[in-house]
Amino acid sequence: MNTAIILLSVAAIWGIAVVTPGPNFFITVKPAVGQSRQTALFAALGTSTGTIIWGVSGFLGIALLFKASPWIYISLKLLGGAYLVYLGASLIIQTLKNGVDRESPVAEVVDFRRGYRLGLITNLSNPKTAAFVTSLFAATMPAEAPLALGCMSVALMTLISTGWYMFVAYVFSMDRFRRLYLAGRNWIERAAGVIFLGFGLKLVSSE
Repeated sequence: MNTAIILLSVAAIWGIAVVTPGPNFFITVKPAVGQSRQTALFAALGTSTGTIIWGVSGFLGIALLFKASPWIYISLKLLGGAYLVYLGASLIIQTLKNGVDRESPVAEVVDFRRGYRLGLITNLSNPKTAAFVTSLFAATMPAEAPLALGCMSVALMTLISTGWYMFVAYVFSMDRFRRLYLAGRNWIERAAGVIFLGFGLKLVSSE
């Protein structure tokens, strides 16, 4: 199969997965509207680093390891789900403590390390991504695909993730979105908390 066609197929499938809102999206939006553009950009970089890890793992067939040793997959799934539940619960509890204060300013805090760490951990919290990436490669790659093709595919996936989440960070840090955020800050964060809780509980309870 032509290399260009393979890479286009990988880009199309991965692009659809990336733009679908999920934990990675919300962990980028929150610091963009609630802290600073720089913190959100570092969250996007953390997410992209997770893409590299899952991409390499998927190409190397880590899903086969999960199948051979189910306890590894179950352990990672429980830990990832517990982290998302914790993140969601923390958001909800924080907004309940603060109350609904429409006049409270958005904190202009630049926290590179925290932004990067949140993006990376949130991305890595779902081991099903490895299975998805493995399926993606199985559907698009030829048998015994060369290492160079795998590296190009992972690089392309990383570029797509980085471009999309940096775009999200930039757009949602604009003044218009900040003003909308201030108008309903606590309700927005509660909704994000519920979404994180839902993803976490679904991950823990799924087979």
